[in-house]
Amino acid sequence: MRKVLVVGAGQSGLQLALGLQGHGYEVTLMSNRTADEIRSGRVMSTQCMFDAALHHERDLGLDFWESEAPRIHGLGLSVAGPPDASGSSSRVIDWLGRLPGHAQSVDQRLKMAGWMDTFVERGGRLVVHGVTVSDLDYFARSNDLVLVAAGRGELGSLFARDAARSPHTEPQRALAVAYVHGLGPRPEHPDVEAVRCNPIPGVGELFVMPTLTTSGRADILFLEGIPGGPLDVFQGVKDPSEHLALTLELMERFTPWEYARATKVELTDERGTLSGRFTPTVRRPVGQLPGGGAVLGVGDVVVTNDPITGQGSNSAAKCAALYLDAILARGDEPFDEAWMTATFDRYWSEVAQHVTKWTNAMLAPPPEHVLGLFGAAGEHQEVADRVAGGFNDPSDFENFFYDPELTGQYLRQVAGQA
Repeated sequence: MRKVLVVGAGQSGLQLALGLQGHGYEVTLMSNRTADEIRSGRVMSTQCMFDAALHHERDLGLDFWESEAPRIHGLGLSVAGPPDASGSSSRVIDWLGRLPGHAQSVDQRLKMAGWMDTFVERGGRLVVHGVTVSDLDYFARSNDLVLVAAGRGELGSLFARDAARSPHTEPQRALAVAYVHGLGPRPEHPDVEAVRCNPIPGVGELFVMPTLTTSGRADILFLEGIPGGPLDVFQGVKDPSEHLALTLELMERFTPWEYARATKVELTDERGTLSGRFTPTVRRPVGQLPGGGAVLGVGDVVVTNDPITGQGSNSAAKCAALYLDAILARGDEPFDEAWMTATFDRYWSEVAQHVTKWTNAMLAPPPEHVLGLFGAAGEHQEVADRVAGGFNDPSDFENFFYDPELTGQYLRQVAGQA
């Protein structure tokens, strides 16, 4: 029986640990927190997983919240126009695209704690301890493969920045999250559960998404502010009530159509807020240990993108699924550095390069042809559906999004059919 150590209990680490466990591998999982500590802790993220990523969970029988989480069938875009004389903004673009399959969001406190409990119940070995490089040096001698799915602190130093794939050297957005109960429906589509994207040109973005949290059905209010701009005001805000009040104040100013349904919201719990910032970075996938061993980075340890395109948990799930297939296909052959590099290269080629390219494009001011595409989506449902579908499969954007000529060809085709 081959032995594998998985460091990190997030989407990719736990999905891999449970997948390997299900195929008879002897898996040790290392986490710096217990399931109960995760469950009762602060929210860790925003997350909306689309159909392709959810299939990987279903394939492993890990879709425990399928019947409870809101089924998200739409993705809407509302672009704020310049403020009027009173300082209020209105929408200059507004549409709702239909998603392939359905998406869902499950609070990672609920999901990761549940998956960790399942791993232990199925006989997995869980070690709750902070991990150092010297720890990995020791464990590498007694395991056939070490997978690092947690990259904060000392472990992050194992994976060198890939400058050619990392155009940013500082954070591109200041992030602020609030989980709330009491949000009303959008009056235009009161019966459709949807993720709402609200770009505010020159300022940032507001995302609103239905979710399942520890206290039931809720919504996530997620602000992304351009550093130094009017949304970048959450540093130093520690009080959850102050965080929510500030969020609502900014919504009223910049996205009044979303604020109108948020006047009665309250936080889901005192740990339902989060703020911070990080630099999008791609890293080398293989880490060298002092004792000569090698470890393989997983998920956002090696490819960290800004959450503006909502791809974090989706990419993590796809990475875990691809790595699982590669490990199973390896049989009894050694997990050497050449295999590690080839495994990551496949993930980069099939998944991560498309997510990274799209995310970096969305962090920049949209060029004229993209604004035209977004405008056309308000006139043609087919265009809205295709843009929404790109959240499920970002590789499709290569066919109609980046190149003005391809965008024009696509829009002329749609207009001709109409």
